[in-house]
Amino acid sequence: MTTEPVSPVDDLADRYLDSLLELNPGVATMYGDERYDDRLPDPSGVGRARARAVNEEVLREAGAIDPSGLSVEEAITRDVLLIIAGSAIEQDDQRIDTLRVVDQMEGPQTLLPQLVQFQRADTPERVERLLTRLRAYGPFMAANAELIREGVAMGLTPARVAADRTIAQLEGLLAVPIGEAVVPALLRGVSEETRERVREVVRDVVYPADAAFLAAIKEAYGQTREDPGMWALPRGDELYRTQIRAWTTLDIDPAEVHRIGLEQLEAIQDEQRAIAAAAGFDGDLTAYRAHLADDPENHPATPEALLARAREDIERAMAVAPRYFGRLPRAGCEVRAVEAFKEKDAPFAYYNPPNIEGTRDGVYYANTYDLPSRMFSSLATTTYHEAVPGHHFQIALEMESDRLSRFRRLGARAAGGAYVEGWGLYSERLADEIGLYRNDQERYGMLTAQAWRAARLVVDSGMHGLRWTRQQSIDFLDRAGLTMTDAVIETDRYIVWPGQALTYMLGQLEIQGLRRQLEARDGEAFDLKGFHDAVLGHGSLPLATLRAHLPDWVGPRT
Repeated sequence: MTTEPVSPVDDLADRYLDSLLELNPGVATMYGDERYDDRLPDPSGVGRARARAVNEEVLREAGAIDPSGLSVEEAITRDVLLIIAGSAIEQDDQRIDTLRVVDQMEGPQTLLPQLVQFQRADTPERVERLLTRLRAYGPFMAANAELIREGVAMGLTPARVAADRTIAQLEGLLAVPIGEAVVPALLRGVSEETRERVREVVRDVVYPADAAFLAAIKEAYGQTREDPGMWALPRGDELYRTQIRAWTTLDIDPAEVHRIGLEQLEAIQDEQRAIAAAAGFDGDLTAYRAHLADDPENHPATPEALLARAREDIERAMAVAPRYFGRLPRAGCEVRAVEAFKEKDAPFAYYNPPNIEGTRDGVYYANTYDLPSRMFSSLATTTYHEAVPGHHFQIALEMESDRLSRFRRLGARAAGGAYVEGWGLYSERLADEIGLYRNDQERYGMLTAQAWRAARLVVDSGMHGLRWTRQQSIDFLDRAGLTMTDAVIETDRYIVWPGQALTYMLGQLEIQGLRRQLEARDGEAFDLKGFHDAVLGHGSLPLATLRAHLPDWVGPRT
């Protein structure tokens, strides 16, 4: 039996993926790759130099490959390699790592609680790897504390609100008695003996490391910046443009992003006013929002009621999916509540992918914090975005594809953020098109979510490019229809993740624009199922790549 030779570009890509997983062992664990389960990332200068050397070598090798002789998929892979490695080097030049360390969303203090939910510890060997990883937490957090000091020395100081939230999160973690500590409590499928061994390492290593990291943030607190935007940093405008490119692969001016957001928001609010008028509120969005908020039937009575509704919506979406998709993921989609230790800082919902072996399902996390503020009318659209047919379909199908290289199944998302989130937002509109919303209240919730993503363009560009204050962002999101709880959480998320908020609407607009183009080209023969399969069939893509190739992948229905 002969095996087909691997092309030079795929060989390079797979070697790069292995290097990335070794540099980011937590990501490997999330994917089900156990080779590095005894390690944590190395945020020190040594680790940063290793990562830079890997990216420089990939940039050199990919640039030396002649694209003229490559297949379409190989050419895409080469482009993705150039984008990811080039962006990593540019961000290393700008020392973005020092800005990411104080982060209530995905800062280093959140790593272990996330990882232990996915790391297997069901054999003696796996238990030892887990314990070795936990013992590495001391040096890991010490290196992160040093990053804070380096950032302050360079003027790359964290936003004060990020420091406040991270301090509160760490103090909350450290206040938990060791018998109830978060990390051992989150382990799944382990014996009580193993849990106790983990508890001992958490007591002796993890708690002291978190305490030292907390002290480093407090030490730097006087240098934190009250202005949350990147513009307030040295060369801040340049830093923000880099983040826009890193997240969207587009070179777009913040003022243009701002304009697009305002235009989209106005159009969406016209749709909302029509629903409010039909409900007898004369198009008054404030009054209709109050009506939804005051309706007891629109609120889950218990956390389990919210989770049960999410599971029901996933089942309804899966039931009709074969009419609109030729390929469905093999992995299921589990629903869980956001963990208590971070629910106060977390968004309404998010998704974690299955593992590469197909032995673990995708997980849709729904946030039950501040339950009186949560509404069923908002849950449905979020579920269709994060789970089915949104991120679960896109990411699980990508990981399960037998026609994409391993790198494209696991690594290309770093260059396809706008594609991934654009598909999620497109899925919310698709759910309306295929009749998944139960009533106009849920349709209004979908439009509120669309307005929120348009508003994200406005407030992210406003805070980081146009010198908006945090309160301006909160007020704008409140007027756009978010609850005050979500307006505050989301604003503080955009502060620590500049540019990420742009991926949703910019990606959706690209996918919708391509669909309109193909509908005009093919008329009544337009194949919606074929369109969806083509959009999802090549994995995560830069928006320019999707624009260039999708028309050739989609043919009229025959």
